[in-house]
Parts: sequence; structure tokens; C-alpha cells
Amino acid sequence: MTKLADIGLIGLAVMGENLVLNMESKGYTVAVYNRTVEKVDKFVNGRGAGKNFIGAHSIEDLVASLEKPRKVMMLVKAGQPVDDFIDMIVPHLDKGDIIIDGGNSHFPDTIRRTKYVESKGLLYVGTGVSGGEEGALNGPSMMPGGSPEAWPHVKDIFQSIAAKVEDGTPCCDWVGEDGAGHFVKMVHNGIEYGDMQIICEAYQLMKDLLGMSADEMHEVFKEWNKGDLDSYLIEITRDILGYKEDGEALVEKILDTAGQKGTGKWTGVAALDLGIPLTLIGESVFARCLSAQKDLRVEASKVIEGPKVKFEGDKAQMINDLKDALFGAKIISYAQGYNLMMEAAAEHGWNLNYGGIALMWRGGCIIRSVFLGDIKKAFDNNPELPNLLLDPYFKGKVEAAQAGWRRVCATALTNGVPVPSLTSALCYFDGFRSERLPANLLQAQRDYFGAHTYERIDKPRGQFFHTNWTGRGGDTASTTYDV
Repeated sequence: MTKLADIGLIGLAVMGENLVLNMESKGYTVAVYNRTVEKVDKFVNGRGAGKNFIGAHSIEDLVASLEKPRKVMMLVKAGQPVDDFIDMIVPHLDKGDIIIDGGNSHFPDTIRRTKYVESKGLLYVGTGVSGGEEGALNGPSMMPGGSPEAWPHVKDIFQSIAAKVEDGTPCCDWVGEDGAGHFVKMVHNGIEYGDMQIICEAYQLMKDLLGMSADEMHEVFKEWNKGDLDSYLIEITRDILGYKEDGEALVEKILDTAGQKGTGKWTGVAALDLGIPLTLIGESVFARCLSAQKDLRVEASKVIEGPKVKFEGDKAQMINDLKDALFGAKIISYAQGYNLMMEAAAEHGWNLNYGGIALMWRGGCIIRSVFLGDIKKAFDNNPELPNLLLDPYFKGKVEAAQAGWRRVCATALTNGVPVPSLTSALCYFDGFRSERLPANLLQAQRDYFGAHTYERIDKPRGQFFHTNWTGRGGDTASTTYDV
């Protein structure tokens, strides 16, 4: 009798193909199916030849080739295709079988799908998978959530294929119920947007303000990758700046219009919905939107004048300040991202392990960095830590970085070089450490034009007041509410 497969996978695109090769290399037999059946045969007879794969030409064949409880993983385009495949798979499964979505699904969809699949007597897992093609093949970071009863059945497979940190701990653990896994993956991607943007702002300052060549910048990023900034994104930036085509830096030949797949936008919208100031990531999303307006920017550049870029300071000091600015902003980005996860956990009833999430991001994923080990320590020291900036280590680091960070922002603004994420992060830092903000005036304005009421510093919290500011209004106040 033919050996049944340990897991089945639908979707043999780049991520799916590499992920099943990873699974097979760890000793698992994998059944594979793709809507375009020719891809199945091509894979089984190509990269999968001689390996423990079972090719399936239909959903029915795929399910029939699986050990019970059956585990069917989808790596297909987010949105309607996921729902379509769920509807195709469900009729062929039995109670206790498991459907897994390994794509970049929006977390509300995963919440909805978990309820739907569970209503059919089945189990559902929505897992973020980060690391791209290389990570899928050699060890990604995985962030699973969904039906808790499913975890024991998929744990060994997931943790065996995941990236490992120095002590062998896998970069994969159970995140939480229903959409928790995809929410954490969404925040990961938002932080990725932010990290990439602040690196790009540092690059632009080096190039346009300091007049540095790609080779010089390559050396700076090479040096930065040895210290606090040691990370995958700094590492690949070093490599990109050193890559040449026809003797010239390829990066300078690439059109300056950025693409995006939506996860950064989702992170920003979730922050607005939950009332969390996710300023750095929000600005990084808008920076991509502005870059996409290339033709309009070219037109504006011909008619709108700004300051002439002229740097007269100490170049070496400026490079050191840039390092501080990057590190300070990076701390803010993670502080805001973790703040968002905390609020979402409270909203949805998730019991998130924040130190564990940092560990999951230590390897395999795009934002992997040495820095994440310090985040895990912070939450190990204080599991109830309300904000990373209140951890002694990060408080000390951001305070030490702020002088250089301020000089960078001031110099950039004076010279008209846009640094939206570096400056928004600094403004958040200053706002966060301010005992008093000007929202008292804002509340007075709201009460003046809309009778929205206000609280007073000389009265207990929770008591609301309205003033007849003009003498022409009445005593009726609007209902107090927060959106």
C-alpha cells in the first residue's frame, strides 16, 4: 500500500514549492496540488523528482492521499481564492481534519474563516509565513493562530521546518485564537515597511546631502551590520549598494516608484481602528504612495523651489548621527507595533506572548535582527511591560540616540531632504515623554463649536463639563463618546 502523506499543500507558486521541499527534507511525505494541474506534474518530475511527494490532480485525490487527521495547507493569493478553496475542500474532510492558510490573509478574514470551518466540525489554522523564497526553503518564521485544538497536530511539522535561533529554538510557536497569527504577521509586515523606509531615508541623506557614492555607502552599511543595527535588511542594503551592472551601481538605475501588497496599509488601518499612534509605519506607507506619484513629482520638481542642499558639517559625525537616528527610530517602530498588538489582544481576547513573538522574529523572517533578542529580554523581565520605551534597556538606548537623531532631522529639514519616518518617530518620542500635550486646547475647540464637553485637571476623571463660550449658546452638551 502506498504510504499516505503527512500533509497536503495547495498552491505550487514560489512559496508553496519551496515550503514543501523544506517539509520533505525534514522527513515528511507531502501531497501537492495546484489548480493548473500541469504545475503538479512539472514539480513532481522536476525539483521533486525522487523525493517523497504525491502529486494530486484534484482536491479529492489530495484529501484521499492524507493521513488522518488530514492537514491541508493552502498557499494561494489572499482574498476570495482562499474562500473558494475552503468551499472546495470542506466537503471532502471529516470531523477533526485541519485546513491551514499560509498566505498573507487579512486577520478579520481569518477570524471569520475560523468560525466557519469550526462550524463544519473541522479545525482551522491561519499562519503567517515570513522569509520569502529563501526562508520558505531553508527555514521561515511562522506565526500560527486559529483553532487551538489544531496546534498539537501541526506543531512538529511547523517547528521542524521553521528557522532556528542559536540555541536551536524554532522561530515558530502558537500565537493565539482565530486571527491572532495573521494579525501578528500583519504587524511584522508593517514593521518591515518602517524598517525599509528609515533605511531608505538614511540612504537618501548619504547620497543627496553628503554626496556619497554607492561604494562608500556600501562600506557604511557593512560597518553598521556589526553592531546594534545588525539585521537582515541592513545586510541586504549593504549587498545592494555593492552590486554593479556595467561597472555602475545597479540601484541607481532602478525607477523610484515603490510597490506594496497591502499589509502595511492594513496595519495602519488597524491602528486607526484601535486608536494606537502608529506614526512611523503610517508614514512609511504614505512614503510609498508618494513615490508612486512619479509623473506628478517630476512636474512639481520643475516649478516648485526648495532650499539648496548644502552640507557644511562634519561628514563622519553625520554618519554616526545617522546610525543613532536609525536605531532610535527602529526602537519607536517596534514600541508602536507592540503597542498595537497589545491593544488588539485586549480587543479580541487573545493571550499573546510578546517575548515569544520577538523570538519568532529572530530568524527566518525579513525583520530578523539581533535587536529582537533584547525585546524578548524586556518582556521576560516584565511580561506586563506596557511600552518598550519604559524598559530600562530601551529607555537608555533611545535617550543615548536622541542627540544625533535630532541633528539628523534638523539638518534634513533645513536642507529640504524628506525624512518622514525619522521625523514622525522623533515626534512620537517627544509626545510620549510629555506629561502635558496641547489637547486641552483641542478639547476647548471641540466644546466651543460642538458642545463636545471636556474634563478638568481640578476635578476627578470621568466628570465632563461644557462651557457656553460665546454667551449665545445654551447649556445642552453633546454626548461624550470616542470613535
